[in-house]
Amino acid sequence: MRDLIQQGGGTCPGVHRRRFLADMGMGFTGLALGAMLQRDGVARASDGVWTPPNGRPHFPAKAKSVIWLFMNGGVSHMETFDPKPELNKYAGKTIAETPYQGTQDPKKLALARVVVVNDANGQSRTKLYPLQIGFKKYGQSGIEVSDWLPHIGGCIDDIAVVRSMYTTDNNHGAQTQFHSGRHMLDGEFPNLGAWAHYGLGSLNDNLPQYISMGVREYWNKSDGHYLGPAHDAIPIRIDPANPLDYGRPEMDIADAEQRLGFGLVDRLDRLRAVEYPDDPTLTARIKAYELAYRMQGSLPEVIDFRGETAETQQLYGLDDPKTKDFGAQMLACRRLVERGVRFVQVQDGGGGAGAWDAHGGLKANHTENCRRIDKPIAGLLTDLKRRGLLDETIVVFGTEFGRTPGSQGSDGRDHHIYGFSVWMAGGGIKGGVVHGATDEIGFHAEENRHYVTDVHATILHLLGLDSRKLEIPGRKRLEIDHGMPIREILA
Repeated sequence: MRDLIQQGGGTCPGVHRRRFLADMGMGFTGLALGAMLQRDGVARASDGVWTPPNGRPHFPAKAKSVIWLFMNGGVSHMETFDPKPELNKYAGKTIAETPYQGTQDPKKLALARVVVVNDANGQSRTKLYPLQIGFKKYGQSGIEVSDWLPHIGGCIDDIAVVRSMYTTDNNHGAQTQFHSGRHMLDGEFPNLGAWAHYGLGSLNDNLPQYISMGVREYWNKSDGHYLGPAHDAIPIRIDPANPLDYGRPEMDIADAEQRLGFGLVDRLDRLRAVEYPDDPTLTARIKAYELAYRMQGSLPEVIDFRGETAETQQLYGLDDPKTKDFGAQMLACRRLVERGVRFVQVQDGGGGAGAWDAHGGLKANHTENCRRIDKPIAGLLTDLKRRGLLDETIVVFGTEFGRTPGSQGSDGRDHHIYGFSVWMAGGGIKGGVVHGATDEIGFHAEENRHYVTDVHATILHLLGLDSRKLEIPGRKRLEIDHGMPIREILA
């Protein structure tokens, strides 16, 4: 049989092994054979072609899932997780009038956006802007957290704060850079969620393994890129009646009729797949049809919170109009990872530059935004922990860059790429620690500096993935693309 498949016999022409396997799959309903062959790498390996990942970690994993919380617009590190009392001491003075004038050395500012305004003598006229909020020490660790974030402060002993991040895109394309590690002018590259999706198998075949919530701007719209559309996140909304676009029939239809329709579409797609066996768009579409059918029954249940206790709903702030929407997303995050979703990405304040972009009115902006997210995020951490899920779930709090120590206008701060903060908690992360530091006025990350892909490397490591084993032919990645795990925050 093997020789017949490879070379043909008698008067019959030889049949290519890949076509034979595809034809054999025609009689199976759903994705059955095709999905199994694709997942296990059989169909491609049999032709001597590179074999994709087998869906298993490269080494023992500390975590199963990731909840990626991204604050669009640029959170001020100095008013959240990196207090700088020197700003109050020298408020209203130019940096040149303080002991910290060296922070504006031209060599250090080679990539700077216009955050320094000089007079005719070349002296900076940028004024240091005081902190707009106080800080308190929380937990046994005594880590200082903004008074705007008291609930997250209460969870600080489970959190590792990294105060020494930097990036290179000084505009909001840095959102793309934080997710993919590449400047948006470099081209389009897969983001962290796509790599995790690509490298790991499913924990629940009835739900997507990569889900996105929230508004995404055009420069941060896609995920898989050269890995293919099958590795894009599935966007959902917190609406049990209509959780995703095109996720239900336009009119009432019997289950049997729907099965017939799916069967016909599947058969037609497979006929097409014989002619174009390596078409990633077709493969993604077949998988999407099958997954969409299964999700019609499973996804609405995930985001239907009626079975949650009143105490749990209050924990997430669902009883408060100011926290209800974001709280619902956080509760959905817990319910999704509880059911085996690998990567949940929440884009907070998306659209335009982002809700956290406080060029003016920083105090009002951050007061409102922190009020909106503080209790829900703390509720998520608390709920994951008490259910035993935090040990296997990584929670990440990120933003594209920080904000300047100097003022912009009378009451704002500009974009700042030289130093900012993120934090991580959960599966394999050491809690109650601070790693890295910016200088005395929050300008430069000076101690244990980390480019954004170090966050990626840390998460992939905890998921049991070696990024170098995820490379694909013809797509050589730069060393900085891989990053280095931040081992100081690993438990």
